[in-house]
Amino acid sequence: MENFFEFGISPFLKEQLACAGFVKPTPVQAGAIPPGVEGKDVLATAQTGTGKTLTFLIPILERLMRNGINGVAALVLVPTRELAMQVAAQHDALRGRKLPMAALIVGGLSEHQQLEALRRGSRVVVATPGRLEDLLDRGLIQFSNLKMLVLDEADRMLDMGFRPAIRRIVAAVPKERQTMCFSATMEGDTARLVADYTKNPVRLTFGSTLKPSENVRLQAFEAVAEGKPETLRRLLNNEQGRCLIFARTKRGSERIANHLNREGIQAAVIHGDRSQSQRTAALHGFQKGRYRVLVATDLASRGIHVENIAHVINYDLPQAAENFIHRVGRTGRAGNRGIASTLFLREQRSELFDLEGQLGIRMERMPVPGLPREEAGRILREVPRSQPAHRPRIAQLPGEVLQLQMAWLSNRV
Repeated sequence: MENFFEFGISPFLKEQLACAGFVKPTPVQAGAIPPGVEGKDVLATAQTGTGKTLTFLIPILERLMRNGINGVAALVLVPTRELAMQVAAQHDALRGRKLPMAALIVGGLSEHQQLEALRRGSRVVVATPGRLEDLLDRGLIQFSNLKMLVLDEADRMLDMGFRPAIRRIVAAVPKERQTMCFSATMEGDTARLVADYTKNPVRLTFGSTLKPSENVRLQAFEAVAEGKPETLRRLLNNEQGRCLIFARTKRGSERIANHLNREGIQAAVIHGDRSQSQRTAALHGFQKGRYRVLVATDLASRGIHVENIAHVINYDLPQAAENFIHRVGRTGRAGNRGIASTLFLREQRSELFDLEGQLGIRMERMPVPGLPREEAGRILREVPRSQPAHRPRIAQLPGEVLQLQMAWLSNRV
């Protein structure tokens, strides 16, 4: 499929897609939309940033416009509030005036407003499992007319402990339905879960889900602990465009954002301890360009779906290889190019080698932007270029090289 006009969908939906700037489908969309529109179950494994949201929204909208269905006809389950809000916004951008707005069912927002959306006749519910399970237990929502169920980022929902909630929710929807399931991985618990909920699904796999996208340039910078803030500032000054920074802890993310704001770089922060209104404001400001930088923890990594993020910076090494994939998956989306930079300390070299070994990748070792050429070359020569992940060793960095870095930081301009 070269463009959306080749799909067997209504002229109205084709027009809506064109007005929204969607012309050429991604491989995931080209492969999964046709069986989805035909009403078949779909089981798709794909990297993040490949256009999965539109892949299930088009079959949902097409079915709703073809058939007059009373009550909730489609349910989309996602792992995070931010992702739910973005799916609902995408639905509302494409529905035009022919369909009511989607009902957003998530924690942290007004329950009254969410129930009011249901009373107004929403045909599509976009929800996180915890809040939806609560409404079901209290008899405030029912799915007797449901025709379509979507499980988006199924592996992430299981990682977050939503298995019991998902099972109770699926038990409350009709068995005769269409199910579309999307996941970055389809192994173990995830495979067993989706096997229970699909019938003769069309199985699709797009690229390796265990490696970063080839559209993302991977680079690594060795720094001293005291110099990481300055290294970060120089990276930001060296690259233009939106930047997403990942920290390992909530406190660390706050510290980074505060430092950047003091340096005159507009930055917002998002993590689990921020209120929903704070998280929404930060994400909205980042999307609209009010903030050039968004600092986040791994908990938020899959909930951030913002177009045209030019640069992802791993200020702290991720705790798991899977987190690295989801971090860098925020850039280089939908065929665009992106950069992912990783900062590491001398004593973290073995961790970096292990990460590369697990993922089968190689990050380009780079000098810190602005470091004098002679010093940069000398430091890079001292950093080992490769090392088997199964035999980690820490190479000794000569004391004078460390002193050169510290002297440079103390005399920075």
